[in-house]
Amino acid sequence: MSRFAKGRRVFFFEEPIPCDHHRAYLEHHPFPEQDVTALRPRYPHWWSAAERDKALSSLLDMLMAQNGGGLPVLWFYAPMMYPIARHLEAAAIVYDCMDELSAFRSAPPELPVLEAELIERADVVFTGGRSLYEAKRALHDNIHLFASSVDVAHFQRARDGKLPEPADQAGIPHPRFGFFGVVDERMDLDLVRQVAASRPEWHVVVVGPIVKIDPANLPRLPNIHYLGPKSYDDLPAYLSGWDVALMPFALNDATTFISPTKTPEYLAGGRPVVSTPIADVVRHYGELAGVAIAGTPDTFLAACADQLARARDVGSWLPAVDTVLAQGSWDKTFKRMAGLVDEAIEGRAMPIARPSSLAPASLVFRPTVRSSNCPKPYDALIVGAGFAGAVLAERLAAGSGQRVLVVDRRPHIAGNAYDHLDAAGILVHRYGPHIFHTNSADVSTYLSRFTRWRPYEHRVLADVGAGKLLPMPINRTTLNGLYGLSLGTDEEAAAFLQGRAEPLTTIRTAEDAVVSQVGRDLYETFFRGYTRKQWGLDPSDLDRTVTQRVPTRTGLDDRYFQDTFQAMPADGYTRMFEAMLDHPLIDVELGVEYRDVCDAVVADHTIFTGPIDEYFDFRFGRLPYRSLEFRHETLNRRRLQPVGVVNYPSESVPYTRITEYKHLTGQSHPQTSISYEIPQAEGDPYYPILRPANQALYKRYEALAQALPNVSFVGRLATYRYYNMDQVVGQALATYRRLTERGTMPVKTVVRSTSAMV
Repeated sequence: MSRFAKGRRVFFFEEPIPCDHHRAYLEHHPFPEQDVTALRPRYPHWWSAAERDKALSSLLDMLMAQNGGGLPVLWFYAPMMYPIARHLEAAAIVYDCMDELSAFRSAPPELPVLEAELIERADVVFTGGRSLYEAKRALHDNIHLFASSVDVAHFQRARDGKLPEPADQAGIPHPRFGFFGVVDERMDLDLVRQVAASRPEWHVVVVGPIVKIDPANLPRLPNIHYLGPKSYDDLPAYLSGWDVALMPFALNDATTFISPTKTPEYLAGGRPVVSTPIADVVRHYGELAGVAIAGTPDTFLAACADQLARARDVGSWLPAVDTVLAQGSWDKTFKRMAGLVDEAIEGRAMPIARPSSLAPASLVFRPTVRSSNCPKPYDALIVGAGFAGAVLAERLAAGSGQRVLVVDRRPHIAGNAYDHLDAAGILVHRYGPHIFHTNSADVSTYLSRFTRWRPYEHRVLADVGAGKLLPMPINRTTLNGLYGLSLGTDEEAAAFLQGRAEPLTTIRTAEDAVVSQVGRDLYETFFRGYTRKQWGLDPSDLDRTVTQRVPTRTGLDDRYFQDTFQAMPADGYTRMFEAMLDHPLIDVELGVEYRDVCDAVVADHTIFTGPIDEYFDFRFGRLPYRSLEFRHETLNRRRLQPVGVVNYPSESVPYTRITEYKHLTGQSHPQTSISYEIPQAEGDPYYPILRPANQALYKRYEALAQALPNVSFVGRLATYRYYNMDQVVGQALATYRRLTERGTMPVKTVVRSTSAMV
């Protein structure tokens, strides 16, 4: 707050203090060095909570009236203060969540409700520690991790031994094992007792207030010294007199999500640390020689002895510590936080753009996509402005100097990957979620010419009834959650699945593929109903490849994909396609049928990315496809679900999944937009129905296609295959290479467009 005070007036509204006065009032305590004013509200101790909060609200209003000058930034450290300020209009609301307070002893029962309300209204949320961030990240669309920072210079004063020894510590013999911080239910008092009792020549020094526990329950031994609370300024002097610093935390609900600030503070003071296995300590500092992790009394004692020896050889471990500490300074934390607060203020001040979700192409696309003004002579006519068509258009124009016309019956480019701002100003995918992932460096490098990327690892949960959401694909977490198990290793999970699997000699159908791996119960829970809805057929009537695409795992990895490259176009797919098609040799006609332009266009070669059976006028009958209906909604809340996609396997639910797009795009917005995905038999073709008879029908069309040397059939619909986006891009790039290598599309003088580079 002292850093924020350099550019803003900062009032720190402390927790209310009951008193004997018959009125509520505010004590003002200025701290000139920090330029921060602490406000300590007082209220009659006989008042009810409602009376107290009403009075505190009035005091806050008085403070705002007396210190006008614009809307305030409301910064909350605890949800319990939210009721007194919920009525205030703010420039921005910040929730700085440093602990899971609801897990603390004697936490008010209304705290979770108030926190949910605060999170819903907050513009930005900060969390102190990765474990807490992971627990909260699904609750808000603008949440950020800030691991413990440290005032390195302040605590480094403990290193040189020049600080005067505090009087109450001076008489304590060495070796000293010290702790500073709040002594409450988070401390493992039995562990402290065992350490002191096992090594009476060691002296344990405890600095800090005793809170929420009876002092009579503290371990009392001659070599345990409770020195009480001290000021922040005095802590380096106490730390300077210790040999080893301790973090004897209990492993309980109150410590599940903590990220102790004292870890970097101890290390900045040059003291080796012994800690119980707190998740964030292990994760952030466990690899440092200066930090020992021990989970039992015996190993904790052994670690204390090891660190005592290490304290005499700081040169062997302190340089690595300093490298880590340099990454977590308060100055860096402040700079990043201040930027996020400024963005939140700007976001509140700026009106939200509200273009129509059905806006005509002229309102949606940038003018870099040019009309062809047919007829003209072209080297290539490309039917379809999706991935296959756009990649080939760009390659033929930019790579071979070919003049290209792209036509599409839809009023937009990007095919099924088309995204746009809906009426609320939220970026949505009109045709359902498109998650980019690939193992091909060639594909990711190629597309990176046209977009920046936002890292995104997709996660999917399945609703198995009674509101229980479990990871898909099935993993160890899924098994434990579904069956109430405690499978702890990959081997245990594999053995469990093997015990349920029903091995088959021949795997023919989609049902066979699942039942042979995981058994009938998991098949019925996760696959049968979903597949029947998705395909309109029982899995026993579908090819095995339909369900083989979804793996089963024995570990804890809950990512839906495991590709080496997983990201979303930072500005959306449509912007990426616009950059791809932004070339002077590319013309685009939208909202037109291929048949309406093919006779008027003179082109040496046609690239067709639409349905192959349609190209041949359904000569042998229609190829079967499954279609989809998308029902889009905008909700007046920040978050609906914990992940981007939730599957609904039950046949009693008409839709297969709900997608919440802000998870995918990273957009921050006070509302959220979702889509329900409802499979159907009629409509635009989406998924080829993989059955032997359908494949045989496709082969007849493929034979016709192979007899046309001046037409190339590329993409999912033209080759009647289910391709991921990266596979379509790879197929298009391979097609371009073949066309140029065999001279079908000879290289001309190349005109390059630098504006296509993003």
